[in-house]
Amino acid sequence: MKEKIDELNKSFSDSQPEEILGYFLNKHKNKIAFGSSLGAEDQVLTDMIAKIDKSAKIFTLDTGRLFPETYNLIEKTNKKYGINIDVYFPDKEMVEKMVKEKGINLFYESIENRKLCCHVRKVVPLHRALEGIEVWITGIRKDQTITRFFNSHVEWDDSSKIIKVNPLLNWTEKQVWEYIRKYEVPYNELHDKGFPSIGCQPCTRAVQPGEDIRGGRWWWEQPEHKECGLHNRNK
Repeated sequence: MKEKIDELNKSFSDSQPEEILGYFLNKHKNKIAFGSSLGAEDQVLTDMIAKIDKSAKIFTLDTGRLFPETYNLIEKTNKKYGINIDVYFPDKEMVEKMVKEKGINLFYESIENRKLCCHVRKVVPLHRALEGIEVWITGIRKDQTITRFFNSHVEWDDSSKIIKVNPLLNWTEKQVWEYIRKYEVPYNELHDKGFPSIGCQPCTRAVQPGEDIRGGRWWWEQPEHKECGLHNRNK
């Protein structure tokens, strides 16, 4: 599969997200999964996927530190589309060991600690979620952060040895919200309160008008470090 990446990117260079999703959902049925963080982009993809194949696997990672509004959105989304988003939790023994050694809010102390927390609460559960999967769909976009500018529609994720598909890569934030309003897609209430990007509660704050859309994520770090380890693991 790895050898086909360049060929697939050429064929999808001018394709709409629905076309890209349709191709992979049909070709890799029962071997494809969409990993949703329940952000605006991911809600758009959930809407698109539900219209193509309601039985497709959609999962999210519950780190144990999410906002109440995020949990409410899981329920709203399940009810609207008649689906059941799979929820993956971190290993309790790994979390307990990390907290005992580093503290409950270790992520504020150093980049190393923050990446450790993300690894335990996100990356390890992600590997479980992707077991037996050939294609992983994500909602990343180029204009979200400088670390995602050079991503492609179709990539090879060497860490999990699977194809990674980014259907909304070239979409703007404006396009995302136009779609949400047009199709009445449920979204996180925090987006209306100055949170363009929403992750764990201790690591996310609202941003000021004109501030970078990822400015509220790990706001104490430099932009080039603002990845949790789920994406760009081969960069």
